[in-house]
Amino acid sequence: MALYACGARGAAWAGAPGRVAPPALRRWSLRSGSGTPPAEEAAAAAAPNVVRVPHAWRLQLERGGSRPGRKGAPAAAPGPPRSVKLLLRSRRKELSQAARQTVGRWEKPRLVSGGWKHRLSRGDYFRLERTRQESPEEAGADSPPSSFLALGVEPQLVSVLQDVLGISQPTAVQKRTIPTLLKGSSALCAAETGSGKTLAYLLPLIQRLLQARHWPTGHVASPRSLVVLPSRELAGQVRSVASYLCTPLGLQVREFGGGRGIGHIWRKIHAGPADLLVATPGALCKALRRRMLSLEKLHCLVLDEVDTLLDPTFVDLVEDLLQQVPLSTSLKEVSDVWDPKAQLVAMGATIPKGLGKMLSKVADLDGFSILTSQSLHHLQPHVEQKFMRVKGSNKVVEMLQLIKDRGPSSGGVLIFCNSASTVNWLGYILDDHKIKHLRLQGQMQAVMREGIFDSFQKGRSDILVCTDIASRGLDTTQVELVINYDFPPTLQDYLHRVGRVGRVGSAFPGTVVSFVTHRWDVDLVQKIETAARKRAPLPGMEPIIKKSLSNKEKRRLV
Repeated sequence: MALYACGARGAAWAGAPGRVAPPALRRWSLRSGSGTPPAEEAAAAAAPNVVRVPHAWRLQLERGGSRPGRKGAPAAAPGPPRSVKLLLRSRRKELSQAARQTVGRWEKPRLVSGGWKHRLSRGDYFRLERTRQESPEEAGADSPPSSFLALGVEPQLVSVLQDVLGISQPTAVQKRTIPTLLKGSSALCAAETGSGKTLAYLLPLIQRLLQARHWPTGHVASPRSLVVLPSRELAGQVRSVASYLCTPLGLQVREFGGGRGIGHIWRKIHAGPADLLVATPGALCKALRRRMLSLEKLHCLVLDEVDTLLDPTFVDLVEDLLQQVPLSTSLKEVSDVWDPKAQLVAMGATIPKGLGKMLSKVADLDGFSILTSQSLHHLQPHVEQKFMRVKGSNKVVEMLQLIKDRGPSSGGVLIFCNSASTVNWLGYILDDHKIKHLRLQGQMQAVMREGIFDSFQKGRSDILVCTDIASRGLDTTQVELVINYDFPPTLQDYLHRVGRVGRVGSAFPGTVVSFVTHRWDVDLVQKIETAARKRAPLPGMEPIIKKSLSNKEKRRLV
């Protein structure tokens, strides 16, 4: 902004607020040292000097602020005031976002992580604040009906549920799922991690077992219902919950996983009749190929963590499995007394893009009910999530500091790595610092893996260093802090890891801290930050389906 010392002609322009000097006057001011036309220089010397102040500066001075840019004067930081509740908090206050603010769908927000691919960004961070105290699934649990009896669960099963597990109120996912499964419909059910999906399919399954106690069995072991899960730890957890419910009702539960040899599987199968069998895909297919097991009399099949079961690691095994199961195509076939067909239930916390197409290869989706929640694929609003841009060599120091800062009454800590070698290496680091911990990774022998997660759940050690083998479905209600030492390779993996805290019944609200090191990590962080600012689902997932769709709509979606 030019400074004008005005004479006879210039005084009128300088004295009038908001008016701009004519071009000739501006040219004279730039050429001459006095800033006035030569003819009026003498008159300008006698006239008082007038300084023009921009309108924005004048308003700021009236509010008690200082002129920006002046040496020694602090610049006013844009962004929400300190007293405003924040959705996203950044070290750079101008990039923070208020909780009441939402970025438009087509608007391109300015991201904290926008420049994180440059090495000079190391040390920067941002945090997604906890905007609610309970999960969306718990908040929706108050809507009617508010009891398992009202959902159609039999009184004897409700009584066992209350007496043994101490559960009396259904969660939102259980309210949506149980009535549909009790009718015998095949279904694809998806809901947030930690929302109560295990009981959502176990209760209808057990009730059907109670209604058909006497089932003919041939010379080959023939279970009446089957739950398939991607890991031995998850299979053991589901078997434990099912045993609590089935044993008082006189139902038998069996479970086996891979890694122990075919002899171990044979002993498990022939230990006695099984009303419910819980197994992993690899061990199950071994038994089927050797004709140690028959699924011809199966009347209920559950694929838990279906997004993992249908990825390239397991999809061939699942296809082989489903080819040997007589799946139903209508409710009439499920309820047939003489020759019932199997009800298929697929459960998951995420529906990655293309899952419907993969599922259609192994099952007929025409008779499927599709049940999902409105907050599916959204970031958990009740879990605090912090992203730190750090140098790879500094991650160990940051991790040790997070462990050191924990209080004496803190909950458990899960430290996720992307490889078994990193798990072992971090274990040596923690040993050197005399920090008690457990390790869990897929390359361990079955004998070594057995009981590790159970020990962590029971509090014998409050730190578990693991790969994503511990991110799927495992009950971690005592975990307070999740550290992503290695940033997860996909957005689905990130959602599953975040789901280890803030679960239904958790003792702690939960916090997730992620170390961002590589350029490809930044790409995922930018997608997460954009989704958080827009309050939108993470990209690359199937669209949310609120209700069961018509066959025509289903074919269009899958």
